[in-house]
Amino acid sequence: MESLLDFSTDLDVALFDRVASTFFKSAGPEQLLAKQVLEQFQEHPDAWKRVDAILERSALAESKFIALQILEKLIKTMWKILPQEQRQGIKNFIVSIIIKTSSDETLLEKNRTLLGKLNIVLVQILKQDWPHNWPTFISEIVSSSKSNLSLCENNMVILKLLSEEIFDYSAEQLTQQKAKSLKNQMCGEFSEIFRLCHEVLEKASKPSLIKATLQTLLRFLNWIPLGYIFETNLIDILRNRFFEVPEFRNVTLKCFTEIGALQVGPEYDEKFVLLFTMVMSGISNIMSINLNLADIYENSTDSDQNFIQNLALFFSSFFTVHLKIVESSVAAIPANRDTLLLAHQYLLKVSRVQDREVFKICLEYWTKLVAELYDEMQALHNVEMPILSLSPSINLSNRMNSANLRKNVYAEILSELRVVMIEGMVRPEEVLIVENDEGEIVRETLKESDTIMLYKSMREVLVYLTHLDSEDTERIMSSKLERQMNGAEWSWDNLNRLCWAVGSISGALPEDAEKRFLVMVIKDLLTLCEMKRGKDNKAVVASNIMYVVGQYPRFLKAHWKFLKTVVNKLFEFMHELHEGVQDMACDTFIKIAQKCRRHFVVQQQNEIMPFIEEVLATIDTITSDLQPQQVHTFYEAVGSMISAQPNKVQQERLIVKYMDLPNCAWDSLMAQAAENIDVLNNSDNIKILANILKTNVSGCNSVGPGFGTQIARIFNEMLGLYKAVSELISQAVVTQGLVATKTPRVRGMRTIKREILKLIDVYISKAEDLNALNETMIPPLLEAILGDYARGVEPAKDSEVLNVIANVVTRLESLMTDKVSGILDSVFECTLNMINKNFEEYPEHRVAFFKLMQAINVSCFQALLSMPSPQFRLFLDSIVWAIKHTMRDIGDVGLTIILDLLNNFSKSDATIANAFFQTYFISILQDIFFVLTSTSHKSGFKLHCMIMMKMFQLVDSGAITAPLFDPNNVPNPSIGNAEYVQVYVADLLLRAFPHLQQNQIEQFVLGLFRLHLDSLAFKGHLRDFLITLKEFGTDDNQELYLDERESEAANRKKADFEAALKIPGMVKPSERPDDGMMD
Repeated sequence: MESLLDFSTDLDVALFDRVASTFFKSAGPEQLLAKQVLEQFQEHPDAWKRVDAILERSALAESKFIALQILEKLIKTMWKILPQEQRQGIKNFIVSIIIKTSSDETLLEKNRTLLGKLNIVLVQILKQDWPHNWPTFISEIVSSSKSNLSLCENNMVILKLLSEEIFDYSAEQLTQQKAKSLKNQMCGEFSEIFRLCHEVLEKASKPSLIKATLQTLLRFLNWIPLGYIFETNLIDILRNRFFEVPEFRNVTLKCFTEIGALQVGPEYDEKFVLLFTMVMSGISNIMSINLNLADIYENSTDSDQNFIQNLALFFSSFFTVHLKIVESSVAAIPANRDTLLLAHQYLLKVSRVQDREVFKICLEYWTKLVAELYDEMQALHNVEMPILSLSPSINLSNRMNSANLRKNVYAEILSELRVVMIEGMVRPEEVLIVENDEGEIVRETLKESDTIMLYKSMREVLVYLTHLDSEDTERIMSSKLERQMNGAEWSWDNLNRLCWAVGSISGALPEDAEKRFLVMVIKDLLTLCEMKRGKDNKAVVASNIMYVVGQYPRFLKAHWKFLKTVVNKLFEFMHELHEGVQDMACDTFIKIAQKCRRHFVVQQQNEIMPFIEEVLATIDTITSDLQPQQVHTFYEAVGSMISAQPNKVQQERLIVKYMDLPNCAWDSLMAQAAENIDVLNNSDNIKILANILKTNVSGCNSVGPGFGTQIARIFNEMLGLYKAVSELISQAVVTQGLVATKTPRVRGMRTIKREILKLIDVYISKAEDLNALNETMIPPLLEAILGDYARGVEPAKDSEVLNVIANVVTRLESLMTDKVSGILDSVFECTLNMINKNFEEYPEHRVAFFKLMQAINVSCFQALLSMPSPQFRLFLDSIVWAIKHTMRDIGDVGLTIILDLLNNFSKSDATIANAFFQTYFISILQDIFFVLTSTSHKSGFKLHCMIMMKMFQLVDSGAITAPLFDPNNVPNPSIGNAEYVQVYVADLLLRAFPHLQQNQIEQFVLGLFRLHLDSLAFKGHLRDFLITLKEFGTDDNQELYLDERESEAANRKKADFEAALKIPGMVKPSERPDDGMMD
């Protein structure tokens, strides 16, 4: 095999085929050796010179693919530096093979996959050479297409690929100027291409040629001049020749979708209306509106299923842009009203198809439609009844049906859509049961799963639908609940979906209607629970009762007796051992407690005491059947109630009662441990202590600053426990070795340490008197955890220590400056030694370590200035190590620290600033260029830009007054920093990327100095440079645009949330920000 790597002799193509066959078709050591040889072959700088021999003499398709990959890489990365005759030779060779293979129909069918790869290689050449070095390409490909049908078919594929590369992918693979040039050229020469496509579509009868032409046309439609679409007979040809032919209807409908999505001026409105009616006539001929598409879809071919999905795409994209012009045409053409409603009927049918991706396409349009209809209704109400519109409790949706509102046109459609949404409603949240690192079984709620995102969208539509006609929504839900009661539609799934839908419209109904509706729903569900036989059936109904009441805090707050009854019912369910019921009871209880907390700490009418007193008096009974994690949820809920008590003395009294049970257990174990430390070797005692601490964490989280009295009560014993457990872990490691850290006993002890750290961390984040905290808690805390961390073996060091210290530094800021040196002495080098051997081990420690470095830099910068030079250099080296991580969270923290350092030093005393910049500026600049030009670090592009802008601003503005160079090591000691950096960067890049031209690099460096005050221009300049590098030519460069996409998404999310808050019921009660009326 290794003889393939000898490039001094002719290539043995037969041997190459055997090696390729071994790699693709074998397994074991031989395959690994073949893989190694092929990789080395492909990496050889002369490998491309063997491509012609492989393509001409190889008998194996896989070998030819490897050869074409080599050639494609050469074209993308080295094309410009090849001599002209070699470039021409490669181009002629590829063209000749393509023509030879595609001119014969038998060869075309046999080698279609290989031909596809050849076409891609040709398009890569075109991106480099066309139009300047190949000006006749378009006329050549058009004229050759007229000579041979199979050649014409492949030429269509080439044109399609070229269009995709220029118009769809150019932003990430071409410089801005190159992309613009190619787009202009393609548009300028399109008339020849269009005439060819038009002739084929008008006259051809060969199916594969027609299909290839339609697929090529599809790629053209979003950029070609509109005259080619609307001022020719193209649409007529598509509709009359191809749309109703099964073989072509999918790609034809895609073409209609592409045309229908175009956003142009009003001069083409009539053309779009005509397009719509033509497509609708075809759809009606293809399938009747009376068909059950959901059933048909289940048993259809892939082609038929694709047609239904394409139908959804057509309606969704066309109506999103052009619905109003079709509506407006009804006045002139009354029949268009029926056509429009028929189209929506089809979309309703498609919406019932059991395919999530198809449904999401439909849902996107339904969301837009109902939002528009709601906005129109609100605008009219605000004009005609401005006073009424200020009150969300007044039902306006059913008072103005006589008004000329668009919602009335769609009344039947909207009613059917309500049924679709209710019957298809998905689970509001997903909970996974998982095992954590300590071996404990815990519940995790997923926040952004596909199902939850779908629920949010469906909920949004149903809320709008409720505002548009609340009576119809009530009627449908009541009817469906009745059919649960009489058994006509009874099933767990149907009941779940109905109750999720009922919960989803909380706040959307007027308050009086909501009260009436909710009482009816709960009454019927309680009756249903009584009626049903079997624990499983009862458990499903009970879970739904709990879910529904948990969604209506507005109602609960207004009706104390009902609220009390509901909570007591939840306490009953906490004793129900059927799977899931206790979890649901605890989850519902915490939602109600958080949203109605004030109502539990005041004495309600006809009550002898606040309800919180009753809860605390019976807390042992209520929680007696709950699992530990459920107890923690319960305590967090009760803590939320206690946090609403404004009287601090009363709150303190409540906290004492609240923590009585865990404190009794704590005191008992602490007393036993004081007498005999072996108590802590008992696994049951370890679990009890861990659960007591977790209960404290839950309480501290929800009670807030007032929990300080409880922290003070157990703080010293807690630190004593931390030290004792640490000592036991050390002893176990001494006697058993590192394997001890994996044993259940030691894992349990580490859980205790982590929960102690977590409790302290939570309290520090809530505490209000930071000076007292600094004087009383911080010194003993650091004394307990720092020495233990420094002494512990690496596998037993807890990353939570670093997190806690980082949060303390962030919270106490300059109060911690005098303690930073001691902190770094204990944690810096020992942690760095854990993470500096590679980029993978101890990921949690990595994140926490750099988070601590960032906190010190931001909050205690003066402490860094006091560091001895060797220690500061080590600090900076660790940050440079961070930016070289490919894990984005760590890389971004490192880059942020560097940016903050540059900003902090630029604002410091000139002497200090100059000393820093003289020592580190050039090395930092070099490291930033390293990650900037590394394909593994593209996600950091935004921060790379910000750092480089800052660095070039500092140099260009003269803010750095000391020389950044050694005058003895430069030809001209009198040059300024700007000139030096300019020369240095150019030299650095020339050495790193020898394939680039010197003039190219000099222009790039000048741009860095010229554009550093314009963020957008600077980013574009850097992107263009990166795309010209050989390393970036073959990659997906989407991450260079990550900043824009993330920023756009964040802004859109914020705007959407603010808009949703203005619509009653649009934001779930649990997600609404608390205001004065919330509790």
